[in-house]
Amino acid sequence: MAFKHITLTFALLLAGCEESFTVEDICVQSPAMCNDLNQDGHCKAQREHTIFYRYLESLQPTDENKYQLLKAFEHYNQCIGLAANIQHIKLKGKTTARRRAYLTSNREMARIYQQTQATTHPGLLYYHWSRNNDETALTRLLALENTPEVKTSAEMQFYLASYYIKVDEQKAIDFLYNTLALNQAKQIPDPEIYTSLISLFYKHHQYKHAYIFAKIAELSGIKNIDILLIEQQLIAQEKNLDSLDALAEQTLHQINQGKFISPRK
Repeated sequence: MAFKHITLTFALLLAGCEESFTVEDICVQSPAMCNDLNQDGHCKAQREHTIFYRYLESLQPTDENKYQLLKAFEHYNQCIGLAANIQHIKLKGKTTARRRAYLTSNREMARIYQQTQATTHPGLLYYHWSRNNDETALTRLLALENTPEVKTSAEMQFYLASYYIKVDEQKAIDFLYNTLALNQAKQIPDPEIYTSLISLFYKHHQYKHAYIFAKIAELSGIKNIDILLIEQQLIAQEKNLDSLDALAEQTLHQINQGKFISPRK
């Protein structure tokens, strides 16, 4: 994603300004947003994404903006943490700058977690639980399960599926279906949605369903899908694989068009 060309018209309108900014503009006008991050080519997209949301959060420090910044810093942290271990023989300053950037991302994530201890934002609650093992945050998140904010968010439905897969597998399937139903046209679903459905359906001997999502995963370009065992189960049951192949293609088309409807609704 070309974050360099993201404009901040929306953010600046909130601040009563109608100018459009690029990430480069932010770094010129607000150097503190950029100077403690790496300046070389490593993790460029993640860095620019982080700068964008860092600036947005500085304008409007809402829980939603803190959530987006937390996710941006986490992605940047994962990337720059690896880059910080690459030693430059001639340009040792680059290694030092990456390590400083890694520490910055850790510090900023800690700040956001500290500032949002009392949050009611579903995404932040999920992060407090999944990253920091905060059981109180999980309790608050589960209490929001049936609110419109959570029910209409593909991201939150997927997060809840990741919780329920450990405690209630049928409910996990419901949430995975909901995630696909909320998928917007031309958006690519997280591959883990398909692999989780395959695993759950196979575990519960629902081989037709497992096969359909295995084919969908393959058609989506996901590698290392072990479909052979599922095929063998279906062949032993004398099932028609051609009809299931057609259903898989139809279902994938619905998902890609944003028209998938959960069969459990």
